[in-house]
Amino acid sequence: MYSRLPAILKGDTLGNIRQTFIKTIAKELLERYPDQFNPGDFEHNKRMVAEVTTVKSNLLRNRIAGYITRQLARNKEKPRQPISG
Repeated sequence: MYSRLPAILKGDTLGNIRQTFIKTIAKELLERYPDQFNPGDFEHNKRMVAEVTTVKSNLLRNRIAGYITRQLARNKEKPRQPISG
């Protein structure tokens, strides 16, 4: 019965899916204020998002701060190697 359903409908998890505008806002904030955010400190990042944006929704603010925290932690774990040509 469940064999034809996509994985997401079967209950399998594919990872966190974020709205595009959350990613866009977070990336822009990281570009504009690279030294203002900390990789492992969600509470600090939440306060910084509240200070540098006009986001009124707590849910949206928290999601942006969470995405920023996650991205910084990922970048800290895996430094990117330069591409040699």
